[in-house]
Amino acid sequence: MSLATTVDGSFRDPAGHVHKLNDRIFRTITKYGAPSFNRVLETGFLDGLVEEGVLVPFKMVEEPDILAHFPDAEYVLEHVPLRYISFPYEWSFSLLKQAALLHLDIAIKALDAGITLSDASSYNIQFIGPKPIFIDHLSFKPYVEREYWMGHRQFCEQFLNPLLLRSKLGVAHNAWFRGTQEGVSNEDLSLLLRLHHKLSLRILTHVVLPARMQRKATHKSIGEIKNIAERKGLPKSAYKGLLMQLRSWISSLEPKGGEVSTWGSYAEENTYAEIENRQKAAFIEKFTQSVQPDLLFDLGCNSGAFSEVALNAGAKQVVGFDFDQIAIEKAFRRAEEKSINLLPLFLDASNPSPKQGWQQTERPGFSERAKPDAILALAFEHHLAIGKNIPLPQVLGWIISLSPNGIIEFVHKGDPTIQSMLSMREDIFHNYSQTAFEDALLQHASIVETCKVTHDGRVLYWYKRS
Repeated sequence: MSLATTVDGSFRDPAGHVHKLNDRIFRTITKYGAPSFNRVLETGFLDGLVEEGVLVPFKMVEEPDILAHFPDAEYVLEHVPLRYISFPYEWSFSLLKQAALLHLDIAIKALDAGITLSDASSYNIQFIGPKPIFIDHLSFKPYVEREYWMGHRQFCEQFLNPLLLRSKLGVAHNAWFRGTQEGVSNEDLSLLLRLHHKLSLRILTHVVLPARMQRKATHKSIGEIKNIAERKGLPKSAYKGLLMQLRSWISSLEPKGGEVSTWGSYAEENTYAEIENRQKAAFIEKFTQSVQPDLLFDLGCNSGAFSEVALNAGAKQVVGFDFDQIAIEKAFRRAEEKSINLLPLFLDASNPSPKQGWQQTERPGFSERAKPDAILALAFEHHLAIGKNIPLPQVLGWIISLSPNGIIEFVHKGDPTIQSMLSMREDIFHNYSQTAFEDALLQHASIVETCKVTHDGRVLYWYKRS
């Protein structure tokens, strides 16, 4: 009999934990969490969120064989599993903005139902394609009259401040968020903001003054802090007003300097002729129809054009990855406007998300979270082999390790893209050739089919792992 395993990232909540059993996902509710959960469940609020499509569907487990795995649980819920889990430090500005707005929308609806959220963690939200969905059923608790918004600081640091970092200063949040895991602190953002930013009443209220209060709190006695905590909080109307004002503000934020990037216009300005693009799309379509992947990774997805081809050819879900912020914003807009199951994420393939957090297990690394059924690596390998000086055999070995089936595009050294990359540096890549590419590929996989898509030597290789 298989044993249930506890998801490492769920250990912090005393109200319950998430577990995996075979391919099923369960949430246990402890004696501590049961009373609050019961009161919320009875309102029908959670069922309403599920019907709206903004909360992961769940059901109460009654199977004795399943309950036997969790003898200490008061209740056991089963969730619909999500095939791919992403983290806020992998989201684009637009994805983080959508997640923030969903959190606020749910918080406002909850307050109207006499419910509030116990925290404001961005990790409580995932994405199905470009659409955010809330995943933590135990974040809800009955509202207590005149209570503080206990999640305000966490919301600011994990949603608002990373958005302001990009919107006001033009700095993407990804590396910063990944480095701390808890977002961008009020204290740090206050140090970075210019004086004219701090004159904004909103920034003063949600960033600057909280930062000052946090600094002062470190010098207060336990008694003084307790007295502050026991003061009367916000009337319900003011609490809701605060949430609505934040929502209005965040909905208006846009990334600063959002139109210029290295590869953001690649899909529109690449070196392919239209006939070559069609030939490439036809090859991807043939591959996808043959493999029929449930989950496909598109490495170097750019604006998502070929992700869309794969989805139209039968792929059920595509997770795209790119290191260019403008490219993934364009891919997000494509997914949203066309309602396709494409989730574009930020990835520096030479430095992918590692295992992080407590005991280095709380947040799984990039290669541990999912094994795609297929992969596209189009106009990608040379960015690692030439751009990052990673030996070609290592590049191909890594790509093929991710999936048993895929298409990898070889870009000849004479290609204008590589010539542009080499224009300001010495060409030390004497072992970079099509023959070396094929030799390295055959170390790990067989070649099913090839397709030359440009007159100057770009070739698609359909591989199947040995």
